[in-house]
Amino acid sequence: MAKLAELQTIAAQVRRDIVRMVFNAQSGHPGGSLGCADYFTALFFEFMKFKSQPFNKEGNGEDMFFLSNGHISPVYYSVLARSGFFPVSELATFRKINSRLQGHPATHEGLPGIRVATGSLGQGLSVACGTALQKKLDKDNSLIYVVTGDGELQEGQIWEAVMFAAHNKLDNMIVAVDFNQQQIDGSTVDIMGFNEIGNKFASFGWEVMHMDGNNMQEILEKVPQAQAKTGNGKPVMIVMKTEMGMGVDFMMGTHAWHGKAPNAEQFESAMQQLPVTELGDY
Repeated sequence: MAKLAELQTIAAQVRRDIVRMVFNAQSGHPGGSLGCADYFTALFFEFMKFKSQPFNKEGNGEDMFFLSNGHISPVYYSVLARSGFFPVSELATFRKINSRLQGHPATHEGLPGIRVATGSLGQGLSVACGTALQKKLDKDNSLIYVVTGDGELQEGQIWEAVMFAAHNKLDNMIVAVDFNQQQIDGSTVDIMGFNEIGNKFASFGWEVMHMDGNNMQEILEKVPQAQAKTGNGKPVMIVMKTEMGMGVDFMMGTHAWHGKAPNAEQFESAMQQLPVTELGDY
């Protein structure tokens, strides 16, 4: 098992990758990507069981990951590259013409690690539910991991999937809601607020946990607890509190950096704030 310091180092490098990708493309979604860097790092470098090479698109006998809020693709691409699915140097092609690293994860370019196109909000959780059901039918004991956005919960299809998962006892699935309380137009409370997320999922028949998604030590403690709750007849939900733009002071605490690229001065400021690691920038 990777040590706490090692995971923190990887997460720091992932954040540097995110800022560099979005700056170079002058397009993309840095805020949510930075906020989720710790959890993605923990999943791909500590908890998920998979082989990056050769890439098994069907995921037979492997844990599988689905990013429902596909606009935070920079964090996804960084952890995929850093864990060996494709060369780290390819991060430089993010959002470029003919790149395999599209703004939202897509499949027709054949990027290893991507099993389904996501980013049409509300749809990724449904695909994950179907995959979780297939694994149960195949008697495959691997787990399905999903990340959704809290703003994404405003999509009706999410709640159809939530009902489906509970009804079909998809207890091989761990879903984390990125609870940063920000979306493209403002705070989730102002746009379409609703009562406490955890209570809603519990009322639909889910096992619910809460976690600080920007505290690596807590992630290392809580994810095994979530894994221990699988196999008991209920899908598992982690309400993951994060800070949008985590690690870059001027991106934190505001929805303004949901989908905005930094200029040259802002880029330099951000990179000065993010620790340089021995992993190296691409």
